[in-house]
Amino acid sequence: MQLFYNPNINETTESFSFDKEESKHIIKVMRKKGGDILFVTNGLGFLFKTEIVLGSDIKCTVKIVSIEKPEQPKYHLHLAVAPTKMNDRYEWFLEKATEMGISEITPIICDHSERKFVKSDRFDKILQSAMKQSVQFYLPKLNEPITFKEFIKQKKEGLLLIAHCEETDKKSLKSVVKPNESITILIGPEGDFSNKEIAQALENKYIPITLGATRLRTETAAIVACHSIVFINEN
Repeated sequence: MQLFYNPNINETTESFSFDKEESKHIIKVMRKKGGDILFVTNGLGFLFKTEIVLGSDIKCTVKIVSIEKPEQPKYHLHLAVAPTKMNDRYEWFLEKATEMGISEITPIICDHSERKFVKSDRFDKILQSAMKQSVQFYLPKLNEPITFKEFIKQKKEGLLLIAHCEETDKKSLKSVVKPNESITILIGPEGDFSNKEIAQALENKYIPITLGATRLRTETAAIVACHSIVFINEN
């Protein structure tokens, strides 16, 4: 299935037009024409089956034929991950986590972070592309970057976890996670969380966890955590 994305449509929409760039892709590249069927999501769980009524490469217009809302996973995974020094590594994490079905992402700026700024607009496009490529109907929520200190003060529902490399008593991820629950996992920068940050997390009821016997890069740790939660929630 070739999936398209339009955040401005909902259950009451009867017809809409793609922008010029998308219209050109549909008509010129995909060689679609009037009467052809296109599948579209609004990133909120809905799948719209549409039919082309105006096959223009400037303004391709479709009418909605039917609407579905396929069943989605019952768990909610929120990863708060420090930006990596090399931006492409973080973008790789965003792409792969979206393909696996992550729910929410927050870039957190930590004491040891080497990168303090991120390009949210580019991140949004990566999420959209990965959602369409993997044929999913929920676009992960991407929050604005926030400092660790500010993030840790926010009230979070469900299981709260922090993955760090300090030689302290930590639990394995699989020993604390159960299917169908809301989970927030903190993943630190290349230099790991500071001792102060770890202490703050523990004070706020975060459980320290390990993601394995080896020391992982930030983006690798995030992917391992994401895949582990998906695997635990498999039927």
